[in-house]
Formats: sequence, C-alpha cells, structure tokens
Amino acid sequence: MTNQPAADAAHPIRLDVWSDLVSPWGYIAKRRIEAAIHAFERPHEVTVRFRAYEVDPDAPVGERMGVTEYLSRKHGQGDRHVGHMMTVRVSEAAVDDRIRFDWEHAVRANTFNAHRLVALALEMGGPALQSATVERFFSAHFGEGLALDDPEVLQRISAEAGLDERRVASVLADDSYAAEVRADEEAARSLGVTTVPHVVADGGPSLSGIQSVEEYLGLLRSVATVAG
Repeated sequence: MTNQPAADAAHPIRLDVWSDLVSPWGYIAKRRIEAAIHAFERPHEVTVRFRAYEVDPDAPVGERMGVTEYLSRKHGQGDRHVGHMMTVRVSEAAVDDRIRFDWEHAVRANTFNAHRLVALALEMGGPALQSATVERFFSAHFGEGLALDDPEVLQRISAEAGLDERRVASVLADDSYAAEVRADEEAARSLGVTTVPHVVADGGPSLSGIQSVEEYLGLLRSVATVAG
C-alpha cells in the first residue's frame, strides 16, 4: 500500500520582500507581515527573505540633510509643508503598527553598504538574524536619527543586531556582498518593481506597495491553498 501525504503536510512558504532601509512603508510592511505570519495557521512554515532595493541610490554618502527637508525639495519645490504632510501621513498610517517615527532627526542616507550588511546577516544567521538586522537598521534610521551610511554607525548597530564585529568591519572595508545587492536590484527590475515594499510569495503571487495585515495574510493563505 502506497503511503499518501497527509493533507496538512508541511509546505514551506517563502516570502521575498524587496524594500529599502530608509523606506517608512517598508518598515510598516515588516510589522504587518510579521503580524500576518503570527495569525497564519502554520506560521512555522513561513520564512521571510529581505531583498535589497535602493529608493534613493544617488543619495550622497555623508550628506546630513533631514528627511523632511529632502522630501520638500523633491516633491514640493522646497515648500517644507509638503514634506511635513508626507511624514504626517506615514505616522498616521503606522499608528497601529508600534512604530515610532522621529521625523525631526531622521536624515537622508545612502543605503548600499547597509544592504550589504543585511546580506551578510542572511549568510551568518539565516532569516532570523537578517530580520533582526533589518529591524535594527529601521529603528536606527527612523527612531534615533542615525545615518545608515556612516561606517561607525553601521559597525555599532550591526553588532547590536547580533552580527560578528570583525566580519562587519571586513565587509565595510571591501566590496563584499555588493554582487548580492546588485543581483537583488536586477531581480526587482526583471519583475518590473517600481514601488516598495514588494512582496513575492513562493516565486509567484505578489503584492506591491503597502498592504494591510489582512492582505498579507490572504497572500499566505492563497499560496498554502495552492500548495495543498
């Protein structure tokens, strides 16, 4: 007699999340995806991989322009009210997501090196360490006004997230994991991604832009149903 697989046999589900470490919507999406996984019937089957995407790849390294001022210049021809209203909209959207945005101190930053360290985290400790690193980088940028292109900042907060300090220093001193970052960005281009966060489930169905917890939960359930 041939054994048949159980109807509820484990089926790993992988979410690939393209986001940037200075994207407030990416920070909110991380919280909502985590909530969706917690509410999912088989949360232990879900793994999340964060993929690199630079929303502002031309940001000068070392520039310390405030985010509100930058948004005002980019979208409002210098009218600070425009940048202020954009940040207010984000803060209001995140009320239920347990995120504190300190817009007064958040600064524009180039995130290429930070993404390289996120790739290091995935290699060193898998999705759990990568998630912890992404979380620490988000909180540093949005909650503490730290510049994610400052090598000293990256060294310190990477260690706080659990990365080996010597490995971090080595990566920051050369071009390690640059190819991984560029590969993520090329994959995003091949998928036609123009807005982040962008979430792909098991290489198939996807959600682009910020979504509700219910939408992310629905994505998980749809993939689980097809797999079953």
